[in-house]
Amino acid sequence: MSAMMLAMFATMASFYVAGRLWQDAQSRVYLIKELDRRTGQGHSTISVDDTLKVVACRQQGKRLASLEMELAAAKHEGFVGKYTYETNGTNSRKRPLIVIGIMTSFGRKNYRDAVRKSWLPTGSMLKKLEEEKGIVVRFIVGRSVNRGDASDREIDEENRSTKDFMILDDHTESEEESPKKTKSFFANAAESFDAEFYAKVNDDIYINVDTLSAMLKEHWDKPRVYIGCMKSGEVFSESTHKWYEPEWWKFGDGKTYFRHASGEMFVISKAVAQFISINRSVLRTYAHDDVSVGPWLIGLAVKHVNEAKLCCSSWPSGNYASL
Repeated sequence: MSAMMLAMFATMASFYVAGRLWQDAQSRVYLIKELDRRTGQGHSTISVDDTLKVVACRQQGKRLASLEMELAAAKHEGFVGKYTYETNGTNSRKRPLIVIGIMTSFGRKNYRDAVRKSWLPTGSMLKKLEEEKGIVVRFIVGRSVNRGDASDREIDEENRSTKDFMILDDHTESEEESPKKTKSFFANAAESFDAEFYAKVNDDIYINVDTLSAMLKEHWDKPRVYIGCMKSGEVFSESTHKWYEPEWWKFGDGKTYFRHASGEMFVISKAVAQFISINRSVLRTYAHDDVSVGPWLIGLAVKHVNEAKLCCSSWPSGNYASL
């Protein structure tokens, strides 16, 4: 009796297993036929990973074709480093070659007027300088410690007339804060203008913008560049000295500043200006703006260019840069 019962259970189990296998086989056949019907009769399918690879290759192919077209256009123009067009929908605009910030302050209108009469055009000619040569020029000034006072109102009124200011609302104007002012200028300029270069100039320096443009074209192949009259100098620890450095002890026993461009005028490239903009809150400023910029860049892969044309010793009488 036990043997018969065991044989019966074994037979029933065999029928059950065979039935399940047959059902699974039928399900697989149905799914395969349905997949073939949806993806194309009889065509083999590819995995998700393979599909993503194909899409990525197509995108790279389109990008490569676009770059080849840009390279052909550049060769056609002689590869002269002109500022480029940027297209956004139906609107197109030119990317500035350089943004020049002229450092000025309250009570220096005579200096600004002298600049306007010598090398900086006004009115429609200022706009033409931007559109045709890609050179944006602005006087840089902060706000008064007493916001809205006569000094602020005078600058606002002058700007309404000339439209050639960049007013730094986040900066309080004072001689002691000039390094922070330079940092604020580069940060705000990088956010406001997508230019290839950015320059800081004092308001008693006169330049030739055409010669400056020609000089900058020599450095288009350098993605991170710092151009100026490079120098070092003694760090003065005596509080009575004109160039006293409160943080003198940070520069070691030799008390010498890192290599930096002279503060009358210097130029940085787009990537460097963006670095300053992103890290403005943690970049330490020292007694002067030129010796502050040097330490910011000393640890970066930045090309330092010692440009003799930006050294005041090469300039003729007066403060006219030999550009």
